[in-house]
Amino acid sequence: MDIPTIQWYPGHIAKAEKKLSEVINRVDLVIEVRDARIPLSTGHPHLNKWIKNKKHILVINKSDMIATNAISSWNKWFKENNEYPHWCDAKQGHGIKEICKTARESRLSIDQRRLSRGMQIRPIRALTLGFPNVGKSALINRIANKRVVESARKAGVTRNLRWIRLDSGIDLLDSPGVIPPYLEDQKAALNLALCDDIGEAAYEIESVAIEFIKMISKLKKEKNANISVEKISNRYGVDLNKGFINPSEWISEAASKHTAGNKRRMANKFLEDYRNQMLGKISLEVPKWN
Repeated sequence: MDIPTIQWYPGHIAKAEKKLSEVINRVDLVIEVRDARIPLSTGHPHLNKWIKNKKHILVINKSDMIATNAISSWNKWFKENNEYPHWCDAKQGHGIKEICKTARESRLSIDQRRLSRGMQIRPIRALTLGFPNVGKSALINRIANKRVVESARKAGVTRNLRWIRLDSGIDLLDSPGVIPPYLEDQKAALNLALCDDIGEAAYEIESVAIEFIKMISKLKKEKNANISVEKISNRYGVDLNKGFINPSEWISEAASKHTAGNKRRMANKFLEDYRNQMLGKISLEVPKWN
């Protein structure tokens, strides 16, 4: 079975991307936010074209949702690629001080550059950029140290661009999650669906649950993926090894035990259990070394 086609490009994202292209030239700093479970799939393919020579801070949010050994491995991988991400859990506030420190240091260097050109110092303009539901709004609220934007565990809460003035001499632009017009990489699109980083209207739940079982089968030998087949099997009372042979049958058997035989409800429960870490701190992407 091929990976199910996943497409999600609501009108508000199209409008936001148009506005974004109009304001991005006025921005000094880009704070890019990604999802720790899928740090590659949540990297926007057009980002380098947008930011050009602007200062860039890479923030990988939801670090609490993957194992510490996975973070260590990713840090080595990013270092090899000359990137130094900040890992954080915006919900709990872990890692926020380091992000704020880097933002302040960026502000100082931007101030010095303006002064050297005979220009006046002004609040620097920072843009938060990332896919839907990676936690941009939660991060902004933590940086601002108060609730300044709506935040929820679902895609599409932020719908308009909005400037927020911070005490640290930074004007922060909150933007809606931006997804490429066409999700050409359907494997990445599947990852986004599994992590709830795109809305359910973009995919068929049962098909995505079947692909998730196939993915677990491939990832289970990867130490950094942190998958326990035994834990998942025990949770549903059905041996997941059966699912590796016939995923649809596994969902049927689990449905008979948990959702009165309703496969769609069982598929949804399975995905929600993953998103709520009931299956463990599973990484859907692990570093691939050159």
